[in-house]
Amino acid sequence: MAPNSIHWFRKGLRLHDNPALQEAVRGADTVRCVYFLDPWFAGSSNLGVHRWRFLLQCLDDLDSNLRKLNSRLFVIRGQPANVFPRLFKEWKISRLTFEYDSEPFGKERDAAIKKLAMEAGVEVIVKISHTLYNLDKITELNGGQPPLTYKRFQTLISRMDPPEMPVETLSNTIMGCCVTPVSEDHGDKYGVPSLEELGFDIEGLPSAVWPGGETEALTRIERHLERKAWVANFERPRMNANSLLASPTGLSPYLRFGCLSCRLFYFKLTDLYRKVKKNNTPPLSLYGQLLWREFFYTAATTNPRFDKMEGNPICVRIPWDKNPEALAKWAEAKTGFPWIDAIMTQLRQEGWIHHLARHAVACFLTRGDLWISWEEGMKVFEELLLDADWSVNAGSWMWLSCSSFFQQFFHCYCPVGFGRRTDPNGDFIRRYLPILRGFPAKYIYDPWNAPDSVQAAAKCIIGVHYPKPMVNHAEASRLNIERMKQIYQQLSRYRGLGKNFTFIYSYLQHSVWCSAGHLLHSGGSVTGKRERESERDLDGEDDTLSTSHKLQRQIAEVTSVHATSGNQSSMVNITHFSP
Repeated sequence: MAPNSIHWFRKGLRLHDNPALQEAVRGADTVRCVYFLDPWFAGSSNLGVHRWRFLLQCLDDLDSNLRKLNSRLFVIRGQPANVFPRLFKEWKISRLTFEYDSEPFGKERDAAIKKLAMEAGVEVIVKISHTLYNLDKITELNGGQPPLTYKRFQTLISRMDPPEMPVETLSNTIMGCCVTPVSEDHGDKYGVPSLEELGFDIEGLPSAVWPGGETEALTRIERHLERKAWVANFERPRMNANSLLASPTGLSPYLRFGCLSCRLFYFKLTDLYRKVKKNNTPPLSLYGQLLWREFFYTAATTNPRFDKMEGNPICVRIPWDKNPEALAKWAEAKTGFPWIDAIMTQLRQEGWIHHLARHAVACFLTRGDLWISWEEGMKVFEELLLDADWSVNAGSWMWLSCSSFFQQFFHCYCPVGFGRRTDPNGDFIRRYLPILRGFPAKYIYDPWNAPDSVQAAAKCIIGVHYPKPMVNHAEASRLNIERMKQIYQQLSRYRGLGKNFTFIYSYLQHSVWCSAGHLLHSGGSVTGKRERESERDLDGEDDTLSTSHKLQRQIAEVTSVHATSGNQSSMVNITHFSP
């Protein structure tokens, strides 16, 4: 007897390269594609309106594409564990398919649904397609522990078979005799809701800079691959003012929601490289951002505390300050630093910022200026960023705050100089902070230094129309480097860290104190190297991350033991610089 199938969409909101969806229709009599939406969750979650709009657009597009196959999307109100048993009976379901979710919460949820399905006599088929590789195999190759350095991760995947080729797009031919029963009141019962129905006030909401959906994603990937300058050299264009703006070739939100298959992107890159480079084998660096995404997914898959400092075995426990007022100024773009405030304004208005802009605001909030926990910044990004992904978001914040995946803590982004070198004329600031539009380029990054006459001419008095800087960057960053140095010095005194850490610490100490000084406030990094060197893509960052994953684990373990032994008072707790 032919099965009646349900395909459960979560991520993977697409018809192309969707092996689990193909399993649902294979030999089936009927198929229903479902997506669960909890209205209560919409009103209480930490997700902002831009993320919800993007998701709803993805669902609308998915439903539109399914209609072309004489099918529909069933948007189910409620929680899967509560609703699935009823659907299994009502629709006489004998097969359930879905895409594998590597994140701890997803694995726990899916295990519960598998149990319900088994009790109902429903076959469950799960396929990997949100990641390039089977992450469990990567961990297995590494002795049962996820790799904690990018270099180690690259070594492991180089030993594995290449990613599987994408499967073909679902079509009428593949559907065959499989049909979707659709009632006349389908729209009322299972239609995609509007933002208003979910309780959002959309008055004054600007049009979407990033339209959601598979159709848009596939258009963008073609544009992405057509860029002549990029194709010619396979190099990321140098950072400039235009780089800071949303691009019609940007792909990150589409990869996050699965509107675009990472495998399709991977193999299109491969084919293009071989065509241009005469069939040469592509280097791993070609797939940089895809592999960093994969790296953080792997690091998080067995760690349910990956987004927390407490109880996280790979996170150094740093005594961050609790300062709700300072956090609010950062999140609401009221720091008094135009470069930081323009970035945070763009994030709030559009739901996206360039990856180096993310570095700048993350450094400012944590180890650079405000000494506030990376967890707080991660929550703001989770609310506002369209492409915020649990694993990648948490991993990036730990890395940028020097809480894990070692980065040189003596490298600090200057909130004046970094932006000025990227966009000397200040066009980005004028776009997102129109109050500062009248300032000449000389003062637009540090308007507090402008003479009174210049401020008057710009019709913007600092401290009246735009806030004064909330911290003295030179002093705050120098203080925070000292705090971080003392934390790592404290760790080095405990057993198990060995000569490797002593060597690293000695090197860092020498680098910090030989070259700190004026570079902090003149726009250079405290290593004496200009921030232009930080504009490298993450592919080249591995040497600054960690000496070994073993050392990283030892440091985290020592921190945890120390903090739980009652000796936390001996940890560094220098008073935060008060503005």
